[in-house]
Amino acid sequence: MCKERNLPYNEMADEEVVSLSQQGNMYAMEAILNRYKGFVASKARPYFLIGGNHEDMIQEGMIGLYKAVRDYLPDKQASFRSFAEICITRQMITAIKTATRQKHQPLNSYVSLSRPAYDENSDQTLADVVLGSSCMNPEELIINKESYDACEAAISKALSKLEHKILGLYLQGKSYQEISEQIDKSPKSIDNALQRVKRKLERILSKN
Repeated sequence: MCKERNLPYNEMADEEVVSLSQQGNMYAMEAILNRYKGFVASKARPYFLIGGNHEDMIQEGMIGLYKAVRDYLPDKQASFRSFAEICITRQMITAIKTATRQKHQPLNSYVSLSRPAYDENSDQTLADVVLGSSCMNPEELIINKESYDACEAAISKALSKLEHKILGLYLQGKSYQEISEQIDKSPKSIDNALQRVKRKLERILSKN
C-alpha cells in the first residue's frame, strides 16, 4: 500500500494512471480526479442547473469523470482526455435534462396549484386566479365573485409585477429557458423569482 502511495503519479500519462485506478489503486484514482478537477470546473461554467448552483454542476462533472475512469478502454478510445470530456459533458447534460423534466415539482411541493382557491367546494383553483378569469364561465364568476376577488387581490398585492408575469408564464407550461428569453432575464433570476412566489403563495393559502 505504501508503494502505491509513493508512485510518481504526476509524472505518469493519463492512461497509465487510469489503468492503475481500474486495478483498484485508490491513490491513482485520487490523482486522476485531482488532475482533472480544473478541467471539470471549466466545462461546468457554461451550464446552469435549475434549482442548483455552480458547485452542483461541478459535482455532476466529477461523477462523469469517475465514470470515464471506470469505463475507459485504451484499445477503443484515442485518448483518455477525449473520452473524459465526452463523459463529463454527457453527465452534465443529463443532470440538466432531469432537472428540466422535474421543473414543476418544486413549486407543487410547496403549494398545490390545483387546490381550490378559496373553499373546498370551489371549482376555481389557484392557477385560475393567477392566470385570470378569461376561461371561467359567467355562472362560476357570479357565484364565487366575492371569494375570487378577495383571493386575486391578495395574490396581486403579494406578488410584484415581474413575479406575477413569471408565474403566469410558468403555469402556461413554459420552461425556465423560454421564460428567460421572453422577459430578458437569466434562468437563475427566473428560479429566484419562483422561489419567492412559492413562499408568498404558501402564506396566502395558509390564511384561507
